[in-house]
Amino acid sequence: MFFGIPGTEYQNYAPEVRVFLSLAHGFHNGVPIVRASQQDKEYHFQNWVKRRIQSAGLAFTEQGRHGYPDFVLDEHPCGFEVKGLSHPGRMADFDCNSQLPLAEHEGRKVYYIFGRYPLVRDYEFPVHDLVLCAASFLNAETENTNTNQSFRGAGSYGDILIRDRRMYVCATPFALATGTEGQATLILEKQKYQLPPVLQEVGQLQRLEAEDAVTGYSFDLRKNELRSEKDRNPNAGHKHLFTAHKVKDHSGIPVSLNAKTR
Repeated sequence: MFFGIPGTEYQNYAPEVRVFLSLAHGFHNGVPIVRASQQDKEYHFQNWVKRRIQSAGLAFTEQGRHGYPDFVLDEHPCGFEVKGLSHPGRMADFDCNSQLPLAEHEGRKVYYIFGRYPLVRDYEFPVHDLVLCAASFLNAETENTNTNQSFRGAGSYGDILIRDRRMYVCATPFALATGTEGQATLILEKQKYQLPPVLQEVGQLQRLEAEDAVTGYSFDLRKNELRSEKDRNPNAGHKHLFTAHKVKDHSGIPVSLNAKTR
């Protein structure tokens, strides 16, 4: 299979590990992203990931534009959300539309696959770097019951609708952790994973839950002011531990949380 791992051994690893091995194999061997047309500004990296999941031999369902996560495995309780970013360009955070990252969704563990690629108009180009991380590295919550809502009554005639459509903006793993630039990095929740010898641990990461949790917000149209409401986070100070891994002989650069994340 990948990196000299026999197929019978490869099948014993967790699906998220198998997907990363396939991603890393494509990255280190220069398998290019292929753009279908100049209008393809969003799906070329997602299609690259799709082909790597297929190469991993895992059956999956593609959720479609408004599904979450993008790919759900048919025989394993997990799924993968894909985020492509141009380089140079925005790397510190990304828009989540109406779906903030969730550690679990509908009984499935969620993993994020981030990839950066050159800001070019070519039809084929390489992956600059990639990270597969547990969604809990971005947000440990497992539920999001908020829905987009609206009301009518605005404007001088009282017939204009105001729509509350939430947009979440979340930090990327490239901003959260150092040592990911130009690399293929796997970030997993710290547990007893069975990992192939070809993967070496390059860092241990710890995230602490915040003291307060946002419980609501309101907008004052007269003052043009947005106010947040907070309450004590019942899990304040709880430690979430993660380990970072890379393919041996490709990079031993350590991975650690950046100072702001700490």
